[in-house]
Amino acid sequence: MRNFAAILEREVRSYFLSPLAYVVIFFFLAVSGIFFYLILSNFVEICIRATMQAQMYQMMPPKLNVNMMAIRPMLHNMALFALFFLPLVTMKLYAEEKKSGTIELLMTSPVTDGQVMLGKYTASLVLYLVMLALTFVYMIFIYAYGEPETGPILSGYLGLFLLGAAYLAFGLFFSSLTENQIIAAASTFAFILVFWAIGWISDFVSPRIGRVLAYFSLIEHFDDFARGVIDTKHIVFYLSFVFFGLFLTYLSIQSARWRGAK
Repeated sequence: MRNFAAILEREVRSYFLSPLAYVVIFFFLAVSGIFFYLILSNFVEICIRATMQAQMYQMMPPKLNVNMMAIRPMLHNMALFALFFLPLVTMKLYAEEKKSGTIELLMTSPVTDGQVMLGKYTASLVLYLVMLALTFVYMIFIYAYGEPETGPILSGYLGLFLLGAAYLAFGLFFSSLTENQIIAAASTFAFILVFWAIGWISDFVSPRIGRVLAYFSLIEHFDDFARGVIDTKHIVFYLSFVFFGLFLTYLSIQSARWRGAK
């Protein structure tokens, strides 16, 4: 446990002592903020228009669903933006070690490969949690303009966390395969994009194959979270995705150690 904590602290410090964390957080918040402003402005405009029409016909103004019209689109946008930014979070975890030669020190240090892997992965999760936590500021404006249900917001953020955890697990794997950070980021993005878009392909194949493809779509499992529904099958899917990514990373590290020992 002590070795894991040491690796975790080392990696978290590495993030926040370099510009990477601040650049990723800034652009994630900036892009999310722009789309949030557009979504919220559209929602407010619809509310004003509906109120004016109700007053014109001397009717009660309709009660619009802020969760469906503002929060749900925002959560889906954040899930999409994570697709672009999280590969930048994981690209350096192993690739930088290989490039600088410090991977040899890790392999000969009194820490296991599993402790190193989990320490690096948890550090990337910490950075992602910071990114998500800062977006809660947007929800203050939602509460200012409406009366949203808190449950769907919390379930949506749980879905974002699990979805991001799946991204990060395979980002770690691709970082373990190369010493080039750009290749690691691009490979992670391409891989995630395939599992993002596979659900769209299901519309163009037979229903049976379509159901199988849709099941493996990362975004299909997120939809229920955005609607406020927490289903264990979606949680199991994301956790399985995370486990498989970490398992492949462990095999990659063991393979590199075996090649180095020859």
